[in-house]
Amino acid sequence: MRTVHEISTAELPGQAQELLRTGRRLALVAAHHDGDRIRVVYLFVAGPPDIRTELHVHLDARQPEVPTLAHLSFPAGRFEREMRDLFGVVPLDHPLPRRLVRHFHWPRGWYPMLPDAGAPPPFTEQEGPYPFLEVEGDGVYEIPVGPVHAGLIEPGHFRFSVVGETILKLKARLWFVHKGIEKLFQGRSVAAGLPLAERISGDSAVGHALAYCLAVEEATGTEVPAPAQRARALLLELERLHNHVADLGMLCNDVGHSILNAHAQRVREQLLRLNERVTGHRLLRGGVVPGGAALRELPDPRRMEAIQADIREIAGLALRQSTVRDRFTGTAVLPAGAARDMGCLGYVARASGLAGDARVGHPFTTYGTGIAVPLHDTGDVLARFLVRAEETDVSLALIGHLAEGLAPGAVLAPSPGAGAGPGAGAGARAGTRSGTGIVEGWRGTITTRVELAPDGTLTRVKPVDPSFFNWPALPVALADTIVPDFPLTNKSFNLSYAGNDL
Repeated sequence: MRTVHEISTAELPGQAQELLRTGRRLALVAAHHDGDRIRVVYLFVAGPPDIRTELHVHLDARQPEVPTLAHLSFPAGRFEREMRDLFGVVPLDHPLPRRLVRHFHWPRGWYPMLPDAGAPPPFTEQEGPYPFLEVEGDGVYEIPVGPVHAGLIEPGHFRFSVVGETILKLKARLWFVHKGIEKLFQGRSVAAGLPLAERISGDSAVGHALAYCLAVEEATGTEVPAPAQRARALLLELERLHNHVADLGMLCNDVGHSILNAHAQRVREQLLRLNERVTGHRLLRGGVVPGGAALRELPDPRRMEAIQADIREIAGLALRQSTVRDRFTGTAVLPAGAARDMGCLGYVARASGLAGDARVGHPFTTYGTGIAVPLHDTGDVLARFLVRAEETDVSLALIGHLAEGLAPGAVLAPSPGAGAGPGAGAGARAGTRSGTGIVEGWRGTITTRVELAPDGTLTRVKPVDPSFFNWPALPVALADTIVPDFPLTNKSFNLSYAGNDL
């Protein structure tokens, strides 16, 4: 159930506080330029049952200001900083008003999401050094890492303040690869937006494509056939499976067990080849399409049973090795309270005892069987390993169940009628329709909100990857951890740079 409320800026803090008090979480904040006004949409969600509440606030485009919600919600404060950098919307009384997305060589006063922004101007000289918090005291020194790293990894700068090998504080500086994804969506057809959604974060092609398609289908009133919904759920589990298997191996590699990693990557390669047979692409692109799904073939049940046995053996061997357990246990603990306050999602949250899963809270299909969401409460690397390992079993069971009765081929919904779907809100441009898609991607919940013009073109697409919520938790977990455990901890979170920096 989705409801839309048009409210004033004065009403915003009180309404948001009440929604948070009653168990909603802030899933998304998106600014929209509506002529002489800027409209800010706050999406609060809860489930089960599936509840979605939108608050729409209208601002003067000449001086857009909104009261900050940072004191109520940590994610709200980060959404507000992102919105200020891209739209110039000022969050009044924000406790941390410095830039988030736009580094200090981006020109002052240039907001790329405004319609009159024009082409990117030349980068200017740095306004000054980034204001990292300096930790002082006897024996304290700094270790800078990145943004350019060895191997195939995206750029991110990490600055450690340490004594000996113990980390006192870590600051992560991201947003080195801002691509303008949200701007690139504007003016595209729904079909042309799909390849962009699939590439928001390459390892989450199904998750982001599905969230995008669900949002478009809600906006257009499209009813997707049940077989297509089952096929989509199957693809989502295949994506979860190959990513979790890769992470299980690489976590072992980070504690010196390269042979276990080699076997995990062997299994992942089998899954990637299976993906290519199922959709024509190793990362499952093309399987989810607006209005339905397309499968070239279905996974062979006997092959999936063999893969399950392989994964269980690899995880079992890892957990029986004392050096693996010793390095995993008690390392980089993320307490449940911190995870809750920061709005963590996915396996990061579930390893800290927070039971949240969009397959349960916001289901897009009937699974026909209960989903036993794995949960651990120690919040350390071991818990994040165990959640992944147990989720592979859940995914394999779901793949077997969902494949029953499916047949290869494309299953598509009939074309929706003109004017179908809910409106974007009373203050939006006339004829604009909107929708929201919520999906449990392999890293956690992905949320995408779209608005369509009367002719069906995209006027606004706001995707939110779970990495946006989880990145701030990494420095918290690393406090009092030793520097050599940073690679292991970082892999146990395995956050997306591309999904965070759109």
